[in-house]
Amino acid sequence: MKVLGVNALFHDSAAAVVSDGRLVAAAEEERFSRRKHAKRPVPWAAWELPELAIGWCLREAGIRPDELDAVTYSYDPALAAPAEDLGLHDPWDHVRQLYAQRAPGFLAELLGIDASIVRFVPHHVAHAASATLAGPFAEGDVLVLDGRGESASHLAGHFRGADLDVHRIQRLPHSIGLLYEDATQHLGFLRSSDEYKVMALASYGTPRFLPQLKESVGTDGSGGFFAEPFAWSDLVPPRRADEPWTQDHADLASSVQRAVEDVCLELVDWLHARTGAEHLVLAGGVALNCVANTRLFDEGPYRDVWVQPAAGDAGTAIGGAMTVAAEQDEIEPMTTMAMGPCWSDDEIEAALRTAKVPYERVDDIATEVAQALAEDRIVAWFQGRSEFGPRALGHRSLLANPASAANLERLNDVKGREQFRPVAPMVRLERAAEIFSRGPLPSPHMLFVHDVAPAWRDRIPAVVHVDGTARVQTVGPDEPLVAAMLAAFEERTGLPVVVNTSLNTAGRPMVDSPRDALECFGSAPVDLLAIGGFAVRRAWPS
Repeated sequence: MKVLGVNALFHDSAAAVVSDGRLVAAAEEERFSRRKHAKRPVPWAAWELPELAIGWCLREAGIRPDELDAVTYSYDPALAAPAEDLGLHDPWDHVRQLYAQRAPGFLAELLGIDASIVRFVPHHVAHAASATLAGPFAEGDVLVLDGRGESASHLAGHFRGADLDVHRIQRLPHSIGLLYEDATQHLGFLRSSDEYKVMALASYGTPRFLPQLKESVGTDGSGGFFAEPFAWSDLVPPRRADEPWTQDHADLASSVQRAVEDVCLELVDWLHARTGAEHLVLAGGVALNCVANTRLFDEGPYRDVWVQPAAGDAGTAIGGAMTVAAEQDEIEPMTTMAMGPCWSDDEIEAALRTAKVPYERVDDIATEVAQALAEDRIVAWFQGRSEFGPRALGHRSLLANPASAANLERLNDVKGREQFRPVAPMVRLERAAEIFSRGPLPSPHMLFVHDVAPAWRDRIPAVVHVDGTARVQTVGPDEPLVAAMLAAFEERTGLPVVVNTSLNTAGRPMVDSPRDALECFGSAPVDLLAIGGFAVRRAWPS
């Protein structure tokens, strides 16, 4: 089968193509439109389709719309209920539901196909499939937690191949994702966008408000949970976005973070007691919480925990397509997140000439970058196919030397973001275990936090968060160019670790094209742009 998967209703609009059981292309609309998350998750934006991502995925797959066997939409309006019946304050949700009902017609008009081939896939089923069918295990348990789907916010089940046995769902309005969004907004950040900032801020606080929170948030003993409305202002006054954060704000972030971790841990304990499975896979926006994931791995009952790297709504484009494709084809697991656009050196050089910037072709870009990093330069790294999902995994990255503590502040200044935000280490896989512990290794997708060994904290201070942890990306032979750069850097410095953060500035998506990379390089204090086989240098002081 040839199946196009589409996520479009809420946010993180995306497209993916599965052909004969294999994922051949996946891309997020934001990378083309240059609008973060593609759109805000408001009802009157629900009609917008990821037209640019759809077009690119079909071209990359070499499939015409009239050759598609199915198009999936990762939301089933037949399972929805009016917002007021679900206990949600969302007075315009009926507009969202209308757009969802009309989605087959919109897609048929866009693609020039018969609307009958458009299939609704329930939102949490699509999330689950993105971790079960795309993941590495043939059998195991799956936990999905996010803000909301049609009428639920959670799914817990057991899978064997393409068969999913659902053990529990949690009906709205109870939602761990919406709880975290509420806290994000109360703390002065953009809800349904900046939740990762709350996770980072939590490390600066203590969970002193946890007893009050647990009166409103907890598990119900039967695989579900409750998340009652909470008067946040009774604990801490709301913070305006332009105000500095205080210790009270950090303590509230810490309390919310701990409450969510505790609920997640109790949910998987309940699920494992029913199934006895060895493997757990996670999806849904809450699965992007690296700290919670590590507690599930470290304290939970499973031997293995795997997280869909595009765990947010973008991943449902993959899951929806795989759900329908599995009706006829055997599905191949994902082997890489580098599923987006790629440019040849000829195309890159044409873009450099058009931009009229001085550049040079270098014989060994990995060694060139390693030398620049050893000299404490900031490097923009643009290589190969762009990543699908929110993590920069060595294809669209900003790199720096981890030995200088000042590089954390430098990178946050480059990106224009808050100074409490950590940056991550990429590390040679064969050296990871001596430096990082507690979380799982290998960890190629930056979805867990690891304790940094005390002997290494002063050697790589730029990547050590205030709580002594780091969100690690291990690099093995499947990423030969990045591995070569890390090896060359270690030859020069003795350090098998490089700072890695996404190649973008605050509020903007990761760069996707050479033009995006040049615009970012031109507007931020970056010393070297390593783009394909070319080096673009800023004038370096002598």
